[in-house]
Amino acid sequence: MDDELLRRVTAWIAEDPDPRTRAELEALVAAGADAELAERFAGTLQFGTAGLRGALGGGPMRMNRAVVIRAAAGLAAYLGSRGGGLVVIGYDARHMSYDFARDTAAVVTGAGLTAALLPRPLPTPVLAYAIRRLGAAAGVMVTASHNPPQDNGYKVYLGDGSQIVPPADAEIAARIAAVGPLDEVPRAADGAWRVLGDDVLEAYLDRAAAVVRPGGPRELSVVYTPMHGVGMETLDAAFARAGFAAPLRVERQAAPDPDFPTVAFPNPEEPGAMDLAFATAREAAARAAADGSPAPDVVIANDPDADRCAAAVPDPAAEAGWRMLRGDELGALLAAHLVRTGAAEPGRDVFAASIVSSSLLSRIAAAAGLRHEDTLTGFKWIARVPGLRYGYEEALGYCVDPDGVRDKDGVTAALLVAELTAALKAEGRGLADLLDDLALAHGLHATDQLSVRVADLELIGAAMARLRARPPARLAGLDVTSAEDLREGVGGLPPTDGLRYRLAGQDVESARVVVRPSGTEPKLKCYLEVVVSPAAGLPAARETATGVLSALKADLAEAAGL
Repeated sequence: MDDELLRRVTAWIAEDPDPRTRAELEALVAAGADAELAERFAGTLQFGTAGLRGALGGGPMRMNRAVVIRAAAGLAAYLGSRGGGLVVIGYDARHMSYDFARDTAAVVTGAGLTAALLPRPLPTPVLAYAIRRLGAAAGVMVTASHNPPQDNGYKVYLGDGSQIVPPADAEIAARIAAVGPLDEVPRAADGAWRVLGDDVLEAYLDRAAAVVRPGGPRELSVVYTPMHGVGMETLDAAFARAGFAAPLRVERQAAPDPDFPTVAFPNPEEPGAMDLAFATAREAAARAAADGSPAPDVVIANDPDADRCAAAVPDPAAEAGWRMLRGDELGALLAAHLVRTGAAEPGRDVFAASIVSSSLLSRIAAAAGLRHEDTLTGFKWIARVPGLRYGYEEALGYCVDPDGVRDKDGVTAALLVAELTAALKAEGRGLADLLDDLALAHGLHATDQLSVRVADLELIGAAMARLRARPPARLAGLDVTSAEDLREGVGGLPPTDGLRYRLAGQDVESARVVVRPSGTEPKLKCYLEVVVSPAAGLPAARETATGVLSALKADLAEAAGL
């Protein structure tokens, strides 16, 4: 190990307040793990619009108490320069989440601000709701959402209940960079801050239950998994308050478990993540056939912090007997439901989605006389759309009550899924039937994604540089009619690292590709959409769309050098 690296590691160990990460770094030094230590000390975990997120461990490139204390001190300095106020702090059940929440409360209180902790591990939307209800200046949620078990994160909201956006992120980052030695950061003793009771949670549940109409159909059977996260208790209570029967839980995933033992990635979108939920649904269907009990109508899943919502429908043609709805499909279904129930007012309310989401939402909105807005990726942008009534993003995020929770909320989205499923069941129909209706009315909008996880982030930069240097002229036999570099701030959107291609050809009405680095994971993500006329029938349209999407993925991977 070179002398400079050893000096930096030794200095960090001397300052680190956590004996666990100190011991970890000392063991790495003793083992001569130079490459590992060099990576951990190659820079600092960057604070941005997603706050902080990374693997747990010692060193400035990991999530640990030293990094969190600095982040909290920088946030407190930023808020203090703007008048201070209350900071509400929530946390999930991941490793170190409570420690990071308590450190944040200690630093915020030590800086002369007021801190309040949620009473226990709770969903992210409860924290987002609490900020607005309590009139806080800011909120912090300690969570890594759907990341792997070795990760944790630190998400920051300002007083409007929305996640931070530029320039606030850069200003907070500058304050963090200016924090001196940790032993000079004032920290209050345990007990100096407020721990909230259940009042805020009860108010959230009342608000959540109000997203469904009183007196509507409630007859349905739901299979539910919180994916080893913190959603079970809150969703059960919300369902009961709204008049729905308790969902049939996926028992092996029902209790919070930071190791996520039954899934490779605790994300409903990942292959295999829903296997236990589908097995539970099949077992329930078999019991129903034998004893006449209700067979499951829908499977619902939250991610570990319950801000995302996934749904699956029965499908005899699928290997598991169930088919996961794509995020875009569920987004369109919820929008159609809000239109159908009169919950959105023409001429006033706005539907919004990010530029990586399906354009079907814009057609649903136009047909209903509603305004529609495109935003950059992330609810930090969607939630800020003036007049927003409903917003969604293809990555299973849905904002159905923006006046209550100005962020994605997997609990209220699950309630709307249940209400819609029950209403359709009362008509002898299902979610798949409504999807067919939307395709016939607005064209078949088929979406897919090419997502490449990398160990070396430089590979993502190289792929983006390759596409910028040699933009494709054709993809999947379709002509690229426009190629936009989103760094230039196209269409009135703020600049962002991304590329958008629009395509045309005789077999499709339109097609679109968006390529961008993930903001929360080491992934390059390519979002694909094909719109096909249903004139020849939906089966033919689906076959055409499937073929084009498959060819798009292959051609795009080649163009990006993936």
